[in-house]
Amino acid sequence: MARLGRLGFLGIAVVFHLAYILSIFDTYFRSPIVSGMRAFRVDAPKAPAKRLVLYVGDGLRADKAFQYFPDPSPNAGNDSASLEPRPMAPFLRSRVLEHGTFGVSHTRVPTESRPGHVALIAGLYEDVSAVTTGWKLNPVNFDSVFNRSRHTWSWGSPDILPMFSTGAVEGRVTDDTYGAEFEDFSQDAKQLDYYVFDHVKEFFKSAETDAELNAKLREDKVVFFLHLLGLDTTGHAYRPYSREYLHNIQIVDEGVKAITKLIDDFYGDDETAYVFTADHGMSDWGSHGDGHPDNTRTPLIAWGSGVAKPLTVEQGKTAPGHEDGFSHDWHLDHVHRHDVAQADVAALMAYLAGLEYPVNSVGELPLPFLDADEEQKAKAMLVNAKEILEMYRVKEEEKKAQVFRYKPFHRFATADQTVERRLSHIESLAAKGQFMQAISASDELMKQGLEGLRYLQTYDWLLLRTIVTLGYIGWIAFAFTTAVDTYMLNGTIEASRGPASVMAFSSILVALYSLLFIQQSPWTYYLYAFFPVMFWEEVFVRRRALAQGKDLLFSKFSQQDVLKLGLNLAAYLVILEVMVQSYYYREIYTVCYILVAAWPLFYGMGFVRDNWLLCSTWSLGCAAMSIFTLLPAMKIEDPNLILFGGLLILIVGVLYIALEKSLLTQTAPSRHGLASSRVDPLSRTILGVQVGLVALAMLVTRSSVASLQAKQGLPLGTQMVGWFTLIASLVVPFLHALSPQDHYLHRLAVIFLAFGPMFIILTISYEGLFYFAISVTLISWVRLEHRIHQRFSVPSASRAPTPKPSETSTSQSASETLDLASPLAPAADAAKQRELALATGDYRALTLSDARISLFFLFIVQSAFFSTGNIASISSFSLDAVYRLIPIFDPFSQGALLLSKILAPFVPVSANLGILTKRLRLRGGSLFVVVMGIGDYLTLRFFWEVRDEGSWLEIGESITKFLLASCFCVFVAALEGLSEVFVRGVKFHDEDWPAGGAASNGALNGAVKDAKSNALLDIVNCSVSLHARLLSAAHCSRIPSPVISNPLHPNNVMPPRPFPFQLGIGTDIIHIPRIKSLLLKNGHDKVPRTLTRYMNQFLTYREQKAFTSRFFAGQHEGADGSGDGWVRDDVVVGRVVRYLAGRWAAKEAVIKACRRAIGFKHIQILSRHPGTQGVSGAVYGLVLDSPASAFAARSLTDAGDVATRTPFDEEADGVDEGGAHFTPGNEQDDDLRGQVVEVSISHDGEYATAFCIAPREPAVGDVGGEAGAREP
Repeated sequence: MARLGRLGFLGIAVVFHLAYILSIFDTYFRSPIVSGMRAFRVDAPKAPAKRLVLYVGDGLRADKAFQYFPDPSPNAGNDSASLEPRPMAPFLRSRVLEHGTFGVSHTRVPTESRPGHVALIAGLYEDVSAVTTGWKLNPVNFDSVFNRSRHTWSWGSPDILPMFSTGAVEGRVTDDTYGAEFEDFSQDAKQLDYYVFDHVKEFFKSAETDAELNAKLREDKVVFFLHLLGLDTTGHAYRPYSREYLHNIQIVDEGVKAITKLIDDFYGDDETAYVFTADHGMSDWGSHGDGHPDNTRTPLIAWGSGVAKPLTVEQGKTAPGHEDGFSHDWHLDHVHRHDVAQADVAALMAYLAGLEYPVNSVGELPLPFLDADEEQKAKAMLVNAKEILEMYRVKEEEKKAQVFRYKPFHRFATADQTVERRLSHIESLAAKGQFMQAISASDELMKQGLEGLRYLQTYDWLLLRTIVTLGYIGWIAFAFTTAVDTYMLNGTIEASRGPASVMAFSSILVALYSLLFIQQSPWTYYLYAFFPVMFWEEVFVRRRALAQGKDLLFSKFSQQDVLKLGLNLAAYLVILEVMVQSYYYREIYTVCYILVAAWPLFYGMGFVRDNWLLCSTWSLGCAAMSIFTLLPAMKIEDPNLILFGGLLILIVGVLYIALEKSLLTQTAPSRHGLASSRVDPLSRTILGVQVGLVALAMLVTRSSVASLQAKQGLPLGTQMVGWFTLIASLVVPFLHALSPQDHYLHRLAVIFLAFGPMFIILTISYEGLFYFAISVTLISWVRLEHRIHQRFSVPSASRAPTPKPSETSTSQSASETLDLASPLAPAADAAKQRELALATGDYRALTLSDARISLFFLFIVQSAFFSTGNIASISSFSLDAVYRLIPIFDPFSQGALLLSKILAPFVPVSANLGILTKRLRLRGGSLFVVVMGIGDYLTLRFFWEVRDEGSWLEIGESITKFLLASCFCVFVAALEGLSEVFVRGVKFHDEDWPAGGAASNGALNGAVKDAKSNALLDIVNCSVSLHARLLSAAHCSRIPSPVISNPLHPNNVMPPRPFPFQLGIGTDIIHIPRIKSLLLKNGHDKVPRTLTRYMNQFLTYREQKAFTSRFFAGQHEGADGSGDGWVRDDVVVGRVVRYLAGRWAAKEAVIKACRRAIGFKHIQILSRHPGTQGVSGAVYGLVLDSPASAFAARSLTDAGDVATRTPFDEEADGVDEGGAHFTPGNEQDDDLRGQVVEVSISHDGEYATAFCIAPREPAVGDVGGEAGAREP
């Protein structure tokens, strides 16, 4: 493949990530639909019911259906009678208490209307991607209860009913829907339910005069479906705890009561079965879609012909089914509760109406709902099992025809366990009258059949996951190869592509494609296989570029530099892992922002003093950003916060217009000040229009919120003005092309004001405040990075002061010393490159320090999302904001508006990175390439964490995490293209180095310094770890100090003062309950075994001996005489846990203090003065030169072979305690030569902390054990 340009790389990035987004659906959520199965039904002379009525209260939560509340009706007063709690659905409650069976139906994700109704009516859980097929006219392309009926009449929403009527046998399903305009969120949603009830009444009334219709209605196997959408619409608009939602429950209950009486009176034969349920629930924020229990738990009530009557226990006792406590406030504790999976409802309806089971159904017939004897239940269960096993048979035949050497499902693999033999056995049991045994055997076989279906569903997992993983790793390698080849070496190294490499990679691709062709794999599999081959081939042929890039970066690295790089790489990976964890705990960003607020301090107090205003702004911005992840992600509409955020945006716009001339002048150096201060009147006018649109957005939002909250609907004028404001705010900024301004602050102000109206109109709470805070933080970041670049880069030689001869020779001597003994040579080389770039105006090459900027950008991009939302808020969105523009239900248009609001903060983030890239003299796109590489670490992590089983919440969140991480990468690639538009025409003059001693803050920041000194500061101050910085300072104290030129010093020299002696410092903190949870994770009985395993991992022989003597000498015996009775003594266990936590923290602190790779078995922590039982005295640490049979002896304190024991050690330890540490190695399993270090252990509440001071650093050449890759 030819070398890609910037757009080519971005194009591949977008295509690759969009293609691999599909991989989780092909891997984890392939469609379970197959065809060619036989249909089965229960063979009985008469069906349990002649007809079935299905009521679906769309969006009805199980708890709200049964809980007690004061009267929520509009005409209810404030008297005691109205405030007395009562059931919202008294008729449905009477069915539970007197006539039928009830329970909770548990739905699966996504908790949306389409998959919910498919599960209820077809007994099938569609693959998750099916939700993207929409809510509109999308036929259900599989079997259903409606399709198996003689005829089905349905009433309700145009978004649900046509799916089943279009997908059924022609003419079998008749639907009656209202118009889409009825679904107006600003109007009273009860009208939707009234429409259904009124039309059902008219339908049966017309049957009295229509003989043909009357005859059809009196046939058997007839189904009536009433879809009641009012609850879902009301819940979205007012929340499920509102009076409106509760009153809507009353409306539904009254309507169900009236229709039930109407049907009973019409037929008069008591042969009608009724089922009432819901497709999904509703969260407290008025949303659904994810796996929150409020969304997955729905009511299920069945009564009528063929349905069992309620089973009750004595008052005061709790009936089975209520053990989870969910229904404790329903006042139904004495009635048996029978929970089912949502797909089980389809099997129940098919049985009641005497229909064939839908051939794609995976539902299990819930026997407690049946009013039947054991024989009938046994027959029904056997038919249910046959239907599921028929799916298994068809899918197995398909799989056998596709794969090499098919391996059958192990439960049906042996001759005596075949499906046919087991079905025959069940039939023989039933023939003998052993119905309960037959039911049990059928249930077991059915569950194993479902396991077999899953086995076939996941048969290709290994192949697919391997290909996808190689694809993501290949992409990461390809991105870094592009960064080195294009942005470090400027494409000077040609690809080494020869016939052998072409043949090898082509053969791999042909082999993969052949395998996929034989297995009849879908076309997406070919796409997945293409990318890893392409990426790895490109990496392989550009190996020379990688080798040269490695030489440029690491050619002058010493062993200590390599160790330091390893530590920084470990810290880099830790930060990436922190971002992964932020998907679970968004509060992590609060801690991160508090920490990075102090980031400027890493560059020294001098830098902070010289840039105190900028550093203060950065810290305040970070402090403000740290607040948002502590606020609830699920927000409630707050007009005051909306307007406050809008006011801040408005004030910024007004102040910028008023102070534009002054701002542009102050941010340019003196010689460019006059040019920069010119402000074009047309540009100011356009800015004024943008500010005016912000004010108009505040006014129209206030008006629309007031109107909607007053339930007066959305006035057309307000709606039109809202749309005009939103569109104009995004169009007007392009008018600046008529009078372009090249200052970066002006460009950022235009972008800030462009999205201001969106963060007013489409927000419901604090989002506008967040937009203000992140904008301040971003511009502070850009300016800080540039100041750092100015201060710690080398000025142009033509503007540097001419040094005196003595100073020149001193500098040369210092440089020579640094080249020989310091890890700073690479940084000095990078400084020279920056000097050359600044002098010539050419782009500079990427350096290792630019990886930090890329990481910062990725961090800000992630926090931009999590500051106002979380994983659950992706699907659990609030529609309050979009009602101001689209009050009628339109999922795609409303979803597009919500998505625009979610993605909007990334636009200024991208613009600022584009500005920064240009300002640092980097080629456009260079930082984005690095970001695209490191960002897919998150994507790959979440790919392997996707789950297709477990709780619905876990499944839904695992999918969302992967999709979100993947979409971030796609969006970053798109933003890279936009950033070029944002920064086009922007020019920078303030990178020039000021001459002489210009008395401005910018001039002071550009004070000329020695090249090697700047490189030293860059290495020391940019270190990620405080420990690494201390060690760098200690190491540098041995280097002859270079003379640093300083025009402000009287003698123009300022030698640095070295650190007086060299110490390693380490500290650590352990959460004690975490240690306890690890110890008890397998139960109390397994504590001795668990404890032994952990002791062997991190305690030496001598420590284990002291530990055992301290805690277990004379312990009481257990009931079995085992001597393990202590494991149930909370006091002893607590002491053990505190002791272990303290030792663990101490060893971690020692590892951080010692500058070599050591493991827990190198370290012994023992008491100098042993205290009472279970209580530590003063402790000390001994760092062994080598654990048993692993390392050559080498003293930590000297190059000698034997560590010397001091009189202080003798006195402090005592002969018996301390002397044991210096006994010959053959008396225990450790070689005891080593270095004593000072250790302090403290316990405070739930935490154990330790602090260690270690003398000197190890000799070059020391080797380490298992802690080699440990975080510094």
